[in-house]
Amino acid sequence: MIAVDTNLLIYAHRQGLPEHRGARRAIQHARDHDRGWGIASPCIAEFWSVVTHPACAGGPSTARQAHDFLRSLIVGAGASVWLPQPGFWERLARAAADLKVPGARIFDLQIALIAFENGAGEIWTHAARFSALPGLLVRDPL
Repeated sequence: MIAVDTNLLIYAHRQGLPEHRGARRAIQHARDHDRGWGIASPCIAEFWSVVTHPACAGGPSTARQAHDFLRSLIVGAGASVWLPQPGFWERLARAAADLKVPGARIFDLQIALIAFENGAGEIWTHAARFSALPGLLVRDPL
């Protein structure tokens, strides 16, 4: 399965960004993947916080626009929404310590761990230094 990171969601939603078309194509390819695709639940909150923020470049999206976009992916395009499994905090803390993940990079690691534990074999992101896990391929589709 393919996991889609927050930045691709943002780019696919915001038409004025140069990455918009590439992100839309990437999500379409993920949607058509034979093993399925999904979004880790923290990506939904992160997406919302960015696109509806009052200082968002190009102006904020309305709550309705953000909701409709997410709904089009989850209901319309069949994305699974992945939640942390029981005991998640322990595995996250252990992985962060083992991989020596510093500071805010823990947010990437939580997304990677949730995706991996829900069956993702790869995560698509445009983040240059995404904190991943062994066994989870990180790919930049743009």
